[in-house]
Amino acid sequence: MLKKRFLQIAVFALVLVGISSCTPKESEFDEMLLIGKWERLSPFSDEEKTGYEYYRYDVGGVGVTWDTYDDVTEDEAQEFKWTLLKSDLTLTHKVEVTGEYGVPKVYTVIELTSKKLVYKDDFGNTYDFSKVE
Repeated sequence: MLKKRFLQIAVFALVLVGISSCTPKESEFDEMLLIGKWERLSPFSDEEKTGYEYYRYDVGGVGVTWDTYDDVTEDEAQEFKWTLLKSDLTLTHKVEVTGEYGVPKVYTVIELTSKKLVYKDDFGNTYDFSKVE
């Protein structure tokens, strides 16, 4: 009886170890790689008009965004605050009417290198940016 009980405990322990080793670990990205200007084709671009959406992440957790499709330049960009904790990228845009920062939006970073930034939102939309010099 004791051997049977020991065998059950051993099997249970092996199952637990197997399950825990299959659990994906949350990626941790270096926020310094985020610093700089990123671009992607504007989601509003079509055959008649093309533009680019830009995000510039600055040191200190601040940045700006603009979309050339809407004829907005970097000088007219909208401010935002950002944090990157492990793979969670949180952006909080400044509301121009009130001057306050709005509701934070959290994205999951999939890839972050010195040249490429890819993240997704809770709806499964993927955003693919390239770093510009």
